[in-house]
Amino acid sequence: MGGFSPIHLLVLAVVAILLLGGGRFSSLMGDVAKGVKNFKKGMVEEDDASKPTGRIETTKVVEPGIDREGARVRDDR
Repeated sequence: MGGFSPIHLLVLAVVAILLLGGGRFSSLMGDVAKGVKNFKKGMVEEDDASKPTGRIETTKVVEPGIDREGARVRDDR
């Protein structure tokens, strides 16, 4: 009781196609498929963003060779 058999689902599908028309129904299903595809793509991108890159990014600090008065601070020769 209360369950749908495959025959019930088939009848509902035929009625939906008759009411909505073939073109509208197929475009509606195409839009649903695009939504699912975008959702899956978003989930994959979210997983990629959370993964560590494996490298440690560092910045090299360069010390000046000449101080404010113009005297040489280090000798690079």
